Amino acid sequence: MIAAGADVDEVYEAFELSVEQIEAEAATYIARCDRLPEADPLLRSMVQQGTHAALSAIRQDRDGAFGGLAAGQGYSSPARTYYRDGYWTLQPLLELAPEAVRDQVRLLAGGVRDDGEAPSAVILSGPAQSAAWDIFRRGTEPYATEHARSGEWWSDHFDSPLFFIVALGDYVAASGDTAEAERHWSKVAAIVTRYQRAAGPDGLPLKPNHDRDWADNVYREGHVAYDLGLWLGAMDVVAKLGAKHDPKLAAEAAALAKAGRTALDTSLWLEEAGHHAEFRNTDGFVEDHFAIDSLTLLRYDATSPERAERTLRTAERMLESRGNPDQPYGDWGTLCAFPPYKRAADTRSKSAFAYRYHNGSDWPYWDGVYAQERLRRGLGGARYALTRWWQACLQSGWAGAVEYYSPPYGRGSLLQGWSGLPAGVAVSYRASLLAEQG
Repeated sequence: MIAAGADVDEVYEAFELSVEQIEAEAATYIARCDRLPEADPLLRSMVQQGTHAALSAIRQDRDGAFGGLAAGQGYSSPARTYYRDGYWTLQPLLELAPEAVRDQVRLLAGGVRDDGEAPSAVILSGPAQSAAWDIFRRGTEPYATEHARSGEWWSDHFDSPLFFIVALGDYVAASGDTAEAERHWSKVAAIVTRYQRAAGPDGLPLKPNHDRDWADNVYREGHVAYDLGLWLGAMDVVAKLGAKHDPKLAAEAAALAKAGRTALDTSLWLEEAGHHAEFRNTDGFVEDHFAIDSLTLLRYDATSPERAERTLRTAERMLESRGNPDQPYGDWGTLCAFPPYKRAADTRSKSAFAYRYHNGSDWPYWDGVYAQERLRRGLGGARYALTRWWQACLQSGWAGAVEYYSPPYGRGSLLQGWSGLPAGVAVSYRASLLAEQG
């Protein structure tokens, strides 16, 4: 037996468990993760390991209190929980552990400032590590600039407040717990005001020229498809949740969403290419390659069904590596962007390299978003996105759900919570996938 804990007392408490108890708990947990036992081994094992990744993200302190949803093994010091990573991680947990989703929303609400700003993540380290981190943060660049306030990891992220709203909406929709919306409504209202102040003449929020959203190695400014998808989804949530207790804000949000959908396609839809541009800068420059994160526009029904279906057909041709002979590595997974970014100055760090990180790697959680859109629109063909990344993990000997990978550059963090999203999608659409399996 091996035991670990926050202190010696917790270690000895663990030793009080018998071998029989440990084995019984393990068997129960294995059964809990085996959510698609009728599937073939590849799909079944993906669901098992993806479910394990999502459940493992739930952190507790030694007394059993909720400690946030962790991102992955590479994101442990200082301990923190992300708005973005947490949102995608909690999708399968809406059914598996709804109380953890509720507590995650409450935890993230504490990180939303009165003006609607929120960091990338909320720091959750204990007192000693938090104090040590704060000393390091204040005295070291670029940390002093990026992590501008105590308790915040990477302050002022453009997508974080929007993820807070859509997470709240998903929780209320799944649980029926409308009291939770009222509990956080002042934060919601502040966020709406914040993005209205960031809007251009067409009413769409303009992202500042920085790298603070999901693509945090990419400088994109102006109309960014990914962020606008989140914005429109958030406005739909506000319109729905506020209908009874704040009809004025609800009506305002509904109007913003309606106008935004019209303005969005005018700005970003590329008719000849068959997809939306990743971003259009206020100076007129357009990054017109296909970025998978623009699928937030489909997830939140920001474009017409006809354009959504055309986008998914284009994704099959451009982003699924098996059907794209113009990328050099054969059949290896689903690219997050193609072709690579046009301007080197728009990228930095890992994303400065073609086919690496935000510049073309396979991210399993985006595979889940893509597969879900195919499935909910009745297109079929989702199995490749759901399983090719997992096949790559098995072939490479990677233990569990990996964060991202690409052939020339290797993988990201192991046991990544948001990489549990494909498992949740597979379970939700089991009938369609099993029919496709034959």
